[in-house]
Amino acid sequence: MHIELVVFDMAGTTVAEDHSVAFHLRETLRAADVAVTNQDVDGVRGLAKPDAIRRLLQRCRDSSSAWSPREVETLHAAFVRRMVAHYQCDPGVREVQGASHAFRRLHQMGISVALDTGFTRAVADVVIERLGWAACDLIDASVASDEVTCGRPAADMITRAMRLTGARDPSCVVKVGDTPADLYEGFAAGCALVVAVANGAHSDAELRLHPCTHVVPTVALVPELIRRVESNPHAMSPTLHAVARGSTHDDGRVASWNRVLGSHWSPPRLRARSISR
Repeated sequence: MHIELVVFDMAGTTVAEDHSVAFHLRETLRAADVAVTNQDVDGVRGLAKPDAIRRLLQRCRDSSSAWSPREVETLHAAFVRRMVAHYQCDPGVREVQGASHAFRRLHQMGISVALDTGFTRAVADVVIERLGWAACDLIDASVASDEVTCGRPAADMITRAMRLTGARDPSCVVKVGDTPADLYEGFAAGCALVVAVANGAHSDAELRLHPCTHVVPTVALVPELIRRVESNPHAMSPTLHAVARGSTHDDGRVASWNRVLGSHWSPPRLRARSISR
């Protein structure tokens, strides 16, 4: 097996987690007299942001008085303005330590690097420019949630990244992310490896409740993980699409994700492997 493409999430995976996304999401809704908790926001991390806002609003108004698409659009536009200003001006914006080195190492291994994100293109471009990734030719493609029909947990963004980079088959693709939405996205695409990164919003233990083949503490270790798997493919965890869909976890978080994904989803029980420094 030779990996051709690695698709990385942005905020929390390759962009350092500073809780700014959750903060600005809460503040955007607060301005509309909608109060949400940190736990509420954690439940929609990784989703396309209009979808995340819609789901948060649904918690606060019954079905007889639903939020209109225009109201959701207005709130999302306010959130985008906040995030653009944050990523342009906040002095704390930085990449996860080792992210650029990982991108370079993957290129040396002949592997393309793509980013995908629940942000719109307007926000994604500001992040990429601020961190200098495009100027240094560190990424080969990026996909934003407003460029596809369906955002996470659907596979559309990975499919688009494959098309942009010329990757031929999802069995040659790795998905890397720090949220359940990222992991289900990789599962939906049939990626060879779905790698959970525990340097973002969710802990190692929380991520293991969702479908992934490996857990790493940081994206800096992704190239080494791929090197090990390529040199000894028989030692890797089972690929997601080869695992029976009949078995499920009993944890409430997985039950909630089943509601997000639809009743046809049944997460496999995977034993995710860890890789340490």
